[in-house]
Amino acid sequence: MQFGLTSEQQMIVDTVRTFVERELYPYEDEVEQMDDVRPELRRQIIDRSLEQGLYAANMPEEHGGGGLDDLTLMLLSRELGRASFALQWIVARPSKILSACVDDQIDTYLKPTIAGDRIDCLAMSEPGAGSDVRSMATKAVRDGGDFVINGQKHFISNGTVADYMILFAASGEEDTPRGKKKKITSFLVDMDTPGLERRRGPSCVSHKGYHQAEFYFDNCRISEKQILGEEHKGFDVANDWLGTTRLEVAAMCVGKAQRALEMSVEWAAQRKQFGQTIGKFQGVSFKLADMATQIAAAELLTLQAAWKADQGMMTDQDAAMAKLHATETLAMVTDEAIQIHGGMGLMDELPLARFWCDARSVSGSSSTAPLHPGRL
Repeated sequence: MQFGLTSEQQMIVDTVRTFVERELYPYEDEVEQMDDVRPELRRQIIDRSLEQGLYAANMPEEHGGGGLDDLTLMLLSRELGRASFALQWIVARPSKILSACVDDQIDTYLKPTIAGDRIDCLAMSEPGAGSDVRSMATKAVRDGGDFVINGQKHFISNGTVADYMILFAASGEEDTPRGKKKKITSFLVDMDTPGLERRRGPSCVSHKGYHQAEFYFDNCRISEKQILGEEHKGFDVANDWLGTTRLEVAAMCVGKAQRALEMSVEWAAQRKQFGQTIGKFQGVSFKLADMATQIAAAELLTLQAAWKADQGMMTDQDAAMAKLHATETLAMVTDEAIQIHGGMGLMDELPLARFWCDARSVSGSSSTAPLHPGRL
């Protein structure tokens, strides 16, 4: 593994950092106060990220995407992760599951999503089936050349603004040595399909402006042409996505933790107590040292896993360890940043309190669920 960045990678890092500071930071307070992103602001960010070549950077070049390798994509996600989640996610990295699109699906779903004209979301979680995906109750029953869907999905991140969903539903059963196991199929389902109702889910204390939705299916009928991948092989499609998604979560956590550390270092160098800057007190300097050490370790785990992914060597363990350590690091760093800032750390004037709230959505889990509790 080479530890230095190529000139192209450094250019991408610099470009994204500048974009985040100019195009995203100025709107963070507005989003926090409104708990929403204005449609015109969303469009503005999409258009400007398209102009910079940052939009859909993870998708194939032949369909208009950026075609970045995994390592460079994690560097991009690290820089975007420094900003409010509701804003940075507008600079979309569409689900790589969409690479399974074929025939008319490419023009109907894949290409418009890469172009910023359509927005996807992933509908997998249910009230009784979060990480235990095999226990999902939503069913897709074949009826000739169609499927009839009944059930409910919740905690669907980005679901309130999505134009269509990538739906995972139980489509049959098979016998295994451990008993019956549900077969899962993935589908592309437009939001205006009859029999589908969309509702905004409960308000959340974290990730203001980035909402989750609930979907209700009542004899919702779709064509077999909307199967993504192969019938009963939805997990084969999902597995192409899960590892990279874990790494994206890790990279974004590293970026936000770095921003919190930078703010803390600056504060410790300016704030004076008892005749000297607080950074000279061991109680503060030790905190800063521990924060920096843990961030460096999280970054190395993440970039190493991404490098392995590019070599075809990454394992589930690599991705899970990176995500676990990065999310735990973000929780620790944001907590320590507030301690270093004292009372100011809890004021709306600074973003640290919301960083801390956001960190609670991701810490302590090496599972597949990314930043929002319902992203999976």
